[in-house]
Amino acid sequence: MRKTRHLLFAVAPLLGAALLALGTAAHAQTPAAKPARGAAEILAQSPAGDWRTLDPQNTLLMDLQTPRGPGQVLIELAPRFAPRHVANIRTLARAGFYDGLAVVRVQDNFVTQWGDPDGDEPAKARSLGQAQAKLPAEFSIAYQGLPISRLPDVDGWAPVTGFVDGFPVAADPKADKAWLAHCYGMVGAGRGNEVDSSTGAELYAVIGHAPRGLDLNITVVGRVIKGMELLASLPRGGPNMGFYEQAEQRSAIPRLRLLADMPEAERPKLQLLRTDSKTWLELLDARRHRGGWFVHSPGHIEICSAGVPSRPAPAQ
Repeated sequence: MRKTRHLLFAVAPLLGAALLALGTAAHAQTPAAKPARGAAEILAQSPAGDWRTLDPQNTLLMDLQTPRGPGQVLIELAPRFAPRHVANIRTLARAGFYDGLAVVRVQDNFVTQWGDPDGDEPAKARSLGQAQAKLPAEFSIAYQGLPISRLPDVDGWAPVTGFVDGFPVAADPKADKAWLAHCYGMVGAGRGNEVDSSTGAELYAVIGHAPRGLDLNITVVGRVIKGMELLASLPRGGPNMGFYEQAEQRSAIPRLRLLADMPEAERPKLQLLRTDSKTWLELLDARRHRGGWFVHSPGHIEICSAGVPSRPAPAQ
């Protein structure tokens, strides 16, 4: 576990000023048009076909024991972008590897991280079982042929941004690279100094301002779609990058399962808005051109401010 202390360093405070400067330069100078409908109205009137159900093979349900009581965190995996890591996470989940582990780190405005507290001590570390102990880094995939719903808005971190399968994606067409962006709620696989030292046994979720400087440096494996309020409100750790100094400070993870391994009646019933839909485009435009309470409408969004909505699945 200690190996990740060398990588997930305290970069969040340094990124804020840079992002602010970039965002200021990117703002459109033309007045924003008032949207015909607000976001709530757009979502309420959206057709059923613009929503999708969760894929049980690529969704994790993590039970979490917080200081305020038990809760659940739902995580959607991204096999298109990190197929080897996602396969390893599935293997670990099915073997019960994560059951009984804990949140070991909460760094303010940065990440909440969980895994084996003894992972860096071979004599004490939990066995990975049938999961792979060595994986290649999966920082990016090919851009060509990627079904990306592009954003027209300027981004300071990449020439192209948009969404694929509901995930925020940045890309460099000239380099033929596309990668998952470190937005709020994204889940990454902790690693050491070696680029191929992540396995998915140790994971973190971004709980602060998007640390986009980590893009292309860590394998991103998915995103939290429910339960961020639990991960973001845990007590902060100590001065050593938020790692807890005492075992009793950690929040326990009693169980983590794939939805596919749960009885269907027990699976969370959620739908996610499709990011290749007309409703999604209308929603983005409503976020660019604010009405109602807003005095100033920015006429601009950026990839990490365009979160994908979810809703309870309609009764059959």
